[in-house]
Amino acid sequence: MARVPALAPSSAADPRLGGGPVAALPTAAGGDVVPGCQFASDNTAGICPEALAALERANAGSVPSYGDDPWTTRACDAIRELFEHDADVFFVFNGTAANALALAAACRSHHAILCHEIAHVEADECGAPAFFAPGTKLLLLPGEGAKLRPDSIRAAAERRRDIHYSKPRAVSVTQATELSTIYSPDEIAAIGATCRELGLALHMDGARFANAVAALGVAPKAITWQAGVDVLCLGGTKNGIAVGEAVVFFDKQLAADFAWRCKQAGQLASKMRYVSAPWVGLVEQGVWLANARRANAAAARLEAGFRTVAGIDVLGARAANALFVRLSPAIAAHLRGRGWRFYEFPGSGGQRFMCSWATTDAEVDALVADARAAS
Repeated sequence: MARVPALAPSSAADPRLGGGPVAALPTAAGGDVVPGCQFASDNTAGICPEALAALERANAGSVPSYGDDPWTTRACDAIRELFEHDADVFFVFNGTAANALALAAACRSHHAILCHEIAHVEADECGAPAFFAPGTKLLLLPGEGAKLRPDSIRAAAERRRDIHYSKPRAVSVTQATELSTIYSPDEIAAIGATCRELGLALHMDGARFANAVAALGVAPKAITWQAGVDVLCLGGTKNGIAVGEAVVFFDKQLAADFAWRCKQAGQLASKMRYVSAPWVGLVEQGVWLANARRANAAAARLEAGFRTVAGIDVLGARAANALFVRLSPAIAAHLRGRGWRFYEFPGSGGQRFMCSWATTDAEVDALVADARAAS
């Protein structure tokens, strides 16, 4: 696994701590909070009601298969409207497939992909980009807060241009990043301009794209195609959908033959409506953004609470729905003994607590109270 840069304690309170409250959601019979895996990952949350309702509506009658159904058409149109762009949209089962296939669409076997040294495509996808584009090399770049910089991209792309070295072809950025930081529109635009100048395709891993939009308060187009992004892997699983990610090609030339790539990779659902219909419930009424705001606000509430507990250092600068902290051994042991589950984040010297669309105020407050009891 790639080295994770150590996170420094954050001395200043995040101005986003004043965000709105998290809507009350049921946690257990009688209203009691049951410690468990709710802070281990935003993958632990269930499907949100609106996505589930759309799925139930789609489960009626017979429709054409393999995406030739009205639900898939409607979902694609909703995503195009969301981004204000006539993009080509495809649905796959998970984020690893989305990222790897999107990068493979831009690359050939002699190409290289530039990404951050702790990017998901490097650290958590089991070599999938190189599997779907055999021979493709990942060039790992450092960057504070898990973010790439135009100067480091340029240096890596221009380091060698001879025929004996893999030819740089694509840049992959993560929005929001693996350390819960966020690229601003200007930062993405600067990277996009550098990519265009160097002839590099720009891929965005948007597993938590909704959380970035919620934190920035900008239109989705401002941090994608208007800033030079060629293809976005738009996350649904972490935003309230059970299964499925959308691959959104703003550069349609990259999408040529992508349907065949999906089929060959086992990512073409025969009953596609069950993958695409929940997107209708998520996107059409703005639920995707409300879910992300709720997750971000829960993380802000947790951060504010942890800052009041002796024995907890908040690390880095949280902007999205993941909070990184350093717990004292006593607090960590106590929380685990109470049944709370959270990740030791490799190389950071701390722990990660992730909030989801379903995280409640009561759950946050119960976790903070248990931490305070051991401090």
